Amino acid sequence: MDGPTKQQARRIGKADRSLRIGIAFPGGFEFGGIGRMMLYAMEAFAAMADGPCCTPQDARGSGHIAMMPVHLLRSVGWLAWARLRGQIDLVHLNVAGRGSTLRKIVLSEAAALLRLPTIVHLHDYDYRTDFGRRGMVGRHFVRRLFQRAGRVIVLGHRDEVIATELLDVAPARLVRLPNAVPDPGSPPLRQEQERPARLVFLGNLDDRKGVPELLQALASPALRTLPWTIDFAGGGETARFAAQANELGISARTSFHGWLDAAAVQALCRNADIFVLPSHAEGQAMALLEAMAHGLAIVTTPVGAHLEAVTPGREALLVTPGDVASLADAIATLVTRPELRARLGSAARQRYLEAFAIAAYAEKLIALYQAALRDSERVSPRQAPVISELKG
Repeated sequence: MDGPTKQQARRIGKADRSLRIGIAFPGGFEFGGIGRMMLYAMEAFAAMADGPCCTPQDARGSGHIAMMPVHLLRSVGWLAWARLRGQIDLVHLNVAGRGSTLRKIVLSEAAALLRLPTIVHLHDYDYRTDFGRRGMVGRHFVRRLFQRAGRVIVLGHRDEVIATELLDVAPARLVRLPNAVPDPGSPPLRQEQERPARLVFLGNLDDRKGVPELLQALASPALRTLPWTIDFAGGGETARFAAQANELGISARTSFHGWLDAAAVQALCRNADIFVLPSHAEGQAMALLEAMAHGLAIVTTPVGAHLEAVTPGREALLVTPGDVASLADAIATLVTRPELRARLGSAARQRYLEAFAIAAYAEKLIALYQAALRDSERVSPRQAPVISELKG
């Protein structure tokens, strides 16, 4: 989904607000789940009477990777300038694997020189493997990145284990904070109609998201004769998968939209019946939470923190990653059983309201900012009282 550009949203919030936060994430608001998560959080902050003033920093850039050093240097320069002018209290570093970690190490080292506290927020789908590929020096700096942070945020239990056992993060500074999404409002009444069941896939189209298996499942005997259509919304290898759909003989029932803005994605979800995300690896997919918020029946895989969001058979049908036959059977079950779709969708919507609403997420994030500032002894008298710190 697209969000504001960096030029349109250099700062979200009011300049006179009590907390001044620099938030670093890759590729801007429109570049994947991390950017969307931070956009949602900053919009929630802006709606508060005394929410933080946040300045987004894109240390990667949304263009060619060759320009990344320029963007990184600019972000370091901004940190120094903002610190010199007293316009920043804390740096929120959103970390994934690969180049994202290297950029955040540089920003963390700069923040340490500037005596700015940091929060490190881990989003990666397989950080254990990424860490294992690094050499001894690289591992040293990765551990320092996490150990230096006032708080380390993880999405689920798997990453709690990685942070404590692999990165030596003290449990007292570790917080599990699942992702969250805005409430799109009550979903429409989805009744059985004389039309094909509408499936939707949201996310980057690639092998990790299970797109090849999804197309194979849709072309299988279990689904070929059933009434369905599917919309793919997301970037990635759209031409490759459109060609695969054509080869499998299902192109007439598949639509590849590319990246869509928030309004277009919401329209797709409101008109859909079933959400499918057969990923091989995830942190905690934003698309899954958005499907829950829309009250969609869900087919997904038990990867990352998905089992901490949905319970098999209650809010979703879960299948083993890469298992085409099981994926086809699960989709066929929902296509042919509208009453089951309604039950799963209603439970998913209720679970979203209980655990993944953005307003509660924003309050918890503010509490973590204030706790990190308190621990660094940098809370100024004009800042709001510390909210009770989130526990787990």
